[in-house]
Amino acid sequence: MSTHNDSGRGHDHTDVGPGERREPGEDETAAEGAGRAPSVRWALACLSLSVLLSSLGTSIANVGLPTLAQAFSASFQEVQWIVLAYLLAITTLIVSVGRLGDIVGRRRLLLAGISLFTVASVLCGLAPTLWLLIAARAAQGLGAAVMMALTMAFVGETVPKARTGRAMGLLGTMSAIGTALGPSLGGALLSGPGWRAIFLVNAPLGVLAFLLARRHLPVDRREPRTGRAGFDPVGTSLLALTLAAYALAMTLGHGGFGSLNVVLLLTAALGVGLFVRAEARAASPLIRPAMFRDPVLSSSLAMSALVSTVMMATLVVGPFHLARTLGLDEARVGLVLSVGPLVAALSGVPAGRVADRFGAPRMTVAGLIGMAAGSFLLSLAPATLGVLGYIAPIVVVTAGYAVFQTANNTVVMTGIRPDQRGVTSGMLNLSRNLGLITGTSVMGAVFAFASATKDVTTARSDAVATGTHVTFAVAGVLIVVALAIAIAGCERAGNRKR
Repeated sequence: MSTHNDSGRGHDHTDVGPGERREPGEDETAAEGAGRAPSVRWALACLSLSVLLSSLGTSIANVGLPTLAQAFSASFQEVQWIVLAYLLAITTLIVSVGRLGDIVGRRRLLLAGISLFTVASVLCGLAPTLWLLIAARAAQGLGAAVMMALTMAFVGETVPKARTGRAMGLLGTMSAIGTALGPSLGGALLSGPGWRAIFLVNAPLGVLAFLLARRHLPVDRREPRTGRAGFDPVGTSLLALTLAAYALAMTLGHGGFGSLNVVLLLTAALGVGLFVRAEARAASPLIRPAMFRDPVLSSSLAMSALVSTVMMATLVVGPFHLARTLGLDEARVGLVLSVGPLVAALSGVPAGRVADRFGAPRMTVAGLIGMAAGSFLLSLAPATLGVLGYIAPIVVVTAGYAVFQTANNTVVMTGIRPDQRGVTSGMLNLSRNLGLITGTSVMGAVFAFASATKDVTTARSDAVATGTHVTFAVAGVLIVVALAIAIAGCERAGNRKR
């Protein structure tokens, strides 16, 4: 059991308001002792493995959908719930479990989350029917939500402030590796042991993550029950239902909006209003409204959603552009699409080092400038440049994204209050997930509209090229909006300090 814990810190924030941030130097973490470096490394190994597992759980199942449709004699609409159940569980519950970690203790909740993820992975691999598999995937998604929400929160407890950017970069790298590894590992397992192995492979890794977490993560601080904040069941339920309605509205129908999608969007809008009202009245709200008055946090959440929306465009548009416009076969399309995750994996740790050295706010802006440049290059690159004309801008976009995400997360998590780390980490992950969900629908609709065809899979190469150019022009505009938010947020934060 690790000997460094939260005791001795975190009890001095009665003078800090609910929406305020601490300055560097306050809230010294227990990990800053020079003699604890080995424990810090092992703690980061645990957090990295947790991130890898949660991202791998998302990407590895996609490649198995055709096989699963055959195995269960099901339609694509039915087997897509194997992916959707996992994503819905993460999206709807990630903020709630982050807040729960702040209340009951992050270490014990992370151990429970890793255990649930591991057991659910085994149940997925043993499921005799499709609907039991979907139920197990939902449970796996809940475990993944805990792992995703609490890993960034633990950085503030285990890593010295001067190395926060590097730690965030490492977590970003592991997320990218999980995303990139999923399709290739899943394909190898499908061709060998079979579809059950794509879920069972998580079990030994989950056991290792559990053992590392139990041994090396800081022990939860024990507080009197009278001093603990309460949980907010009403706000939690309203937020979960609201997010579920929005996620379903954006994913059902594959971008084609029918009456059900409209009803779900209206339900989500109503849910937002009810949630805000409930939080204003709650004694211990899930999300304190005062948090959104923090210019750093509110700006970071907005930028994260916009940037994730743009990143999804590369996954939505890329396969069609490479196949229809450039004429690549499936194998080469997959190879080219792996460039983005590979660049993100290679850029994460260096991006963290740069953020630590030159300042995270400055590197947030630099990352956005790189993303905007790459997006506009993609919107202008003629098809005559071939694959290189696509890969070069994608490298710029993805490297910029790695710098932005690392710096943006560092800005938020470095200055946040200790008792708000879990919920804030959950909100950051939620903004990213909402951006990905929105990007799937919105950027797909932009691409289809700009291609001027009802069926993109049979569209002419010039029509797909036009769709690609227009989509990435819109993406570039969205990044410019994010850049404006970043600059305005920095100015507001500077004025507030003065």
